[in-house]
Amino acid sequence: MPGDSPIIRAYQPEDREPVIRLLAGSDPWRTLGYGHEDWSRLFRTDGIVEGREGYVLEVDEAVAGVALLRPKFLMGDYLELLAIVPTARSKGYGALLLAEIETVAFARAKNLFACVSDFNDDARRFYVRQGYREIGPIPNLLIPGSAELLLRKTTGPARQR
Repeated sequence: MPGDSPIIRAYQPEDREPVIRLLAGSDPWRTLGYGHEDWSRLFRTDGIVEGREGYVLEVDEAVAGVALLRPKFLMGDYLELLAIVPTARSKGYGALLLAEIETVAFARAKNLFACVSDFNDDARRFYVRQGYREIGPIPNLLIPGSAELLLRKTTGPARQR
């Protein structure tokens, strides 16, 4: 990433508009029917909807990615979304942001879960490269005729005998 200055930091209310533009203007969110209004409800003017932790990836002082993490999900945490602006994809930024999320999640739990749409082949390959395994499909969760695939990365069982 020569010439770039990637920084990962906590989401701030001033990130709202660039994050909403990123999400509303990219897939799989457009295909799933999520738009500006949906993201505006999640990313409020006073912060993120309660129960989530937000992280922003900045490159050259501009928002280049976002991640939302929900603590305490199925004996672990749940990565609710991970998005990188299209112009910054395939440069290692997604892996960098995900690694930071994993550091946070695995400091308090043994499992990190995510979902990916069955039609999102690039995201599926990305998560497999990062060590995630498909647990199974959740048919018709977001749109008819499509499934969300539950993924898991683990450092071991939640409890030892």
